[in-house]
Amino acid sequence: MTYTPFYVHGADRPSRWLITCDHATNIVPPQINGGDLGLPREDMERHIAYDVGAYEVSKHLGEILNAPVIAANFSRLVIDPNRGEDDPTLLMKLYDGSIIPANRHADAAERERRLNLCYRPYHEALAKMAALPHAVIVSMHSFTRQLRGRPPRPWDVGILHTADERFSAPLIERLRAEEDLCVGVNEPYTGVLPGDAIDRHATAFGRPNALIELRNDLIADHAGQRAWAERLAPILNDALAASGL
Repeated sequence: MTYTPFYVHGADRPSRWLITCDHATNIVPPQINGGDLGLPREDMERHIAYDVGAYEVSKHLGEILNAPVIAANFSRLVIDPNRGEDDPTLLMKLYDGSIIPANRHADAAERERRLNLCYRPYHEALAKMAALPHAVIVSMHSFTRQLRGRPPRPWDVGILHTADERFSAPLIERLRAEEDLCVGVNEPYTGVLPGDAIDRHATAFGRPNALIELRNDLIADHAGQRAWAERLAPILNDALAASGL
C-alpha cells in the first residue's frame, strides 16, 4: 500500500473552521528504517510518539462543525511537523527519558529525506487549505498528565496563543465559564514558537487561530473523544461569535 503523509477529511465542507492535527498518528513510514524507530511498543503508544486521542477528537469536531480536517500521518519522532525546519527539536534523539535508536545517528541528509517524504507534503497541503477566505484555524493537540520525574499537570485543557488574541481570548473566557474545567493559558507549553505550524499558516497571514491542548487521559477512549468534540464545538462557536471576527 502506498504511503501517504497526511489525511484530509471533508475537504469540501463549507465551514469557516479548519481543524488541524499535527501529531495525529504514531506511524513510521516503511521508508524510514523499515518502519521501525527501534523503540518498544509501549513507547510508540505514548505521548512521545503522537498526541494520544487528538486525531479522533479532530475528526469528530470536523463532522460537528462541518469543517475540513487535515492530519499528519507520521510520528512526531520521525520528524515533527509542529516545528520549524531550523528548529533543533525537529528530529528528536531523546524524548521524556527515551532514546530513539533510529534517530541517534541521523545526519543532515537523513533529516532532508524525512522532510521531503513527510513534513513538506503535509505543510504544502495545509497551506492550501489554510488559504481559504476567512479561515479560522484550530490546531488540536493532547498532552500527558505527567512527564517522567516531573510533578503532575493540573490542567484539563490548555489554550496556546501568540500576541494575536482576537479569537483565543474569547475562547479562554468561554472555557473558564465551564466550572468543572481547569484551563491553562499557554500551558503546558508556550504558544510562541517561531516556525511552528500556527506561526507558519496562521500568524504569518493574520489568520485567527487557537491551539487546543487536551489532557490525553481524558480522550484516551472513543467515549472521551466524542464527548470532548461535542463539548468543544458549541464553545468554539460561542467564542467566534463573541470575537466579532
